[in-house]
Amino acid sequence: MKRVLGVILGGGAGTRLYPLTKLRAKPAVPLAGKYRLIDIPVSNCINSEIHKIYVLTQFNSASLNRHINRAYAFSGFVDGFVEVLAAQQTPDNPGWFQGTADAVRQYLWLFSTWDVDQYLILSGDHLYRMDYRDFIAHHQQTGADITLSVIPVEEKPASAFGLMKIDETGRVVAFREKPKGEALREMRVDTRVLGLSPEEAQRKPYIASMGIYVFNKDILCKLLQEDTQRTDFGKEVIPAAIKDYKIQVYLFNDYWEDIGTIESFYEANLALTKQPKPPFSFYDETAPIYTRPRYLPPSKLLDCEISESLISDGCILKNCRVRHSVLGVRSRIQAGCVIEDTLLMGSDFYEPYEQRFAEPSQNHIPLGIGENTVIRRSIVDKNARIGKDVQIINKDWVQEADRETLGFYIRSGIVVVIKNATIPDGTII
Repeated sequence: MKRVLGVILGGGAGTRLYPLTKLRAKPAVPLAGKYRLIDIPVSNCINSEIHKIYVLTQFNSASLNRHINRAYAFSGFVDGFVEVLAAQQTPDNPGWFQGTADAVRQYLWLFSTWDVDQYLILSGDHLYRMDYRDFIAHHQQTGADITLSVIPVEEKPASAFGLMKIDETGRVVAFREKPKGEALREMRVDTRVLGLSPEEAQRKPYIASMGIYVFNKDILCKLLQEDTQRTDFGKEVIPAAIKDYKIQVYLFNDYWEDIGTIESFYEANLALTKQPKPPFSFYDETAPIYTRPRYLPPSKLLDCEISESLISDGCILKNCRVRHSVLGVRSRIQAGCVIEDTLLMGSDFYEPYEQRFAEPSQNHIPLGIGENTVIRRSIVDKNARIGKDVQIINKDWVQEADRETLGFYIRSGIVVVIKNATIPDGTII
């Protein structure tokens, strides 16, 4: 695995995850209370003994830089690094990244300096656990030029993916990016060729790309340099390569979630609370998910009722009820509160005692959730100040709303309180 270079694509502006991406890059969005989205592919790389990792991004990269520098400083005993590469203007490339392939192309001069055999291209906004050693081994054993990691999918979500057809050897013979209508139906295949049971193959008749690729070094360089107008792997580079190169598939028939929208992000986080076994577990000691150590104290719960929830480090909860929720680091919840079906991202710091208990005349709302507040089916971003007797319940069942001046958005019926927002006492949303 020392002959493999990992390249993680940070994605675009993250408009579908807005407002969580208002002040941060998409890979820096908090996950599961104490992690960041970028921790998933980086941890998978480390657990797979891939230690040379670049992360490509072009929007709000300051917090991502800070997180990676604090979390992934390899010791002198490991020859490796995790480094953020932001889009930059040069005489050869005067513009921003135009797509996934263009992002890699603009830094190909740097990647090609490494003495490696394969490039492993990953996405920075997926939740899954994979041993890339098996993926690379499959690529080498089949003698492929390019290998795509794939999952079998049902018809309803299929149009959101790049779909492919394969022959009996697993070689890709056709690829279409997000087809719809008749074009979608033309991509149906007998997925028993991947080893699925007849029942599962009938339920999942499509083969979808996960956006995870292995390229032989020389092949990727040639593909990106021979036609600079091809800016996206799924839409242009891979379909154009089918005729001249051997492209194989690697089946990943396990939990995988593309966290690209507010709804999918919300559902993936709350699914972590399921009992007895969540779809994805952070408790696997054989393949841990790493993140930045914060050295926080244990959480303190004073006369609370907690059920089916995750409570992160350094929280202080007083006489409240929390159900089916995820609480991020340093979350503070005062007496009389009810938190249900909610993701609280917590805080970046503890507010000094003198500020928390400032005189009411100063109109100061402390960091955290004030007394007798009710929050249901919501995402509360970091450092939010929510006053007393507030109700964040989407009482009118609004599906979409932009209330940025008031400190919140509504996406797919989910209320999202913006980072650093202040919600005054008595507010009803």
